[in-house]
Amino acid sequence: MTTPVPEERAAEAVTESAQEAVQTAVMAARLIMAIADAARRHQQRKHKGEEEELPSAEKAVEEVGGDVERLLPTDISAALMGEADWPQLAQQLLALREAGVDLEQVLPRIGEVAVNVRDQVAAKASEAATDEWVRAVRETLPAGSLREGILNSPTWPEIAATMARLDAKGVNVREVLATAYDTVQGVDQTVNKTVGAPAARMTKDAQLLYGPLSVGLDLPADFDPSNREQALIQLGISQGEHEKYARLVREAIPGHGQEADRLLASPRWPFVLARMAQTDNDGTSVAARLAGLAKDTSWTEGPSSQVTARLALAATDALRGPGHEGPGRETRVRVDATAARSASPSVGPTRAPAKAAAPTSPGVAAHRETGPAPTPGKTK
Repeated sequence: MTTPVPEERAAEAVTESAQEAVQTAVMAARLIMAIADAARRHQQRKHKGEEEELPSAEKAVEEVGGDVERLLPTDISAALMGEADWPQLAQQLLALREAGVDLEQVLPRIGEVAVNVRDQVAAKASEAATDEWVRAVRETLPAGSLREGILNSPTWPEIAATMARLDAKGVNVREVLATAYDTVQGVDQTVNKTVGAPAARMTKDAQLLYGPLSVGLDLPADFDPSNREQALIQLGISQGEHEKYARLVREAIPGHGQEADRLLASPRWPFVLARMAQTDNDGTSVAARLAGLAKDTSWTEGPSSQVTARLALAATDALRGPGHEGPGRETRVRVDATAARSASPSVGPTRAPAKAAAPTSPGVAAHRETGPAPTPGKTK
């Protein structure tokens, strides 16, 4: 006996999954036929006192076989008529027709149900087969638009199948992914520069609002933080990762759940989220960096209407690590109220990354001083 090679086993697995989907669809079709037959019998007993005898199996197969082939999907009709009890099923269908049921109407509806069942089973089988490779891509490649572009590609099933075949041949697929990442990223960036739409300049208010948050981040030109769903896709951050980062923020500032929720709901959050993913990809502990928010709580001081802006900037400082923090609390200049009023979800950046405005006083971070320059000779 010849032992099947890995590729043959993979092909057999695909065939078996397809067959299982069709057989499950046939089960659904048989269920509907059985229910319809039960309804026929019930009405005949109710009105005539007894059920009418079924037509002969030979006659039933001859008269309804063509209708089944014509009105049901080919794979489902073939599987149904290949069943050992097909003659009995044909008798039930012919009995329905003789009782006044229009099979031209009923069979297509049965076919629709069967197709839905078939496709659901096939989709679940395909999803289960690719779960391993989704994990491999997510665990091997850093979060970003390239990674999500791979997983959301129309050719993803083919990509996953290729990885499965390589794995069956003993190839370390994760190593291949890691080795090829730089090359593929280069292609991604080149194409982006070639076909990408020219970026528009951010408005002055948008620069004041988002500039410091976007410094050093690789963001697409059309990045819109107010469109949360699209922003996550553009950042290449999965829902699971999003939930993890949100939890880390809440854990970093115990006792400030309301402030955390306001940040998570604001258009500033995607910038902080991107910064967290970047920190994670660099191999640095996000939780350790965010611990600074509990040590220096100066972001809690000031008007409550501006706490979200202060928290976002403080989180950005913390995530960027040593050398990027703002100065001590005693020398910080409060956010100007006019700049704060520009914080509207409808004002989003159309270009990134953008440079933060230069500080007007030495040693003061740009995001700490957005108001007028201090009067010479005076300090706050």
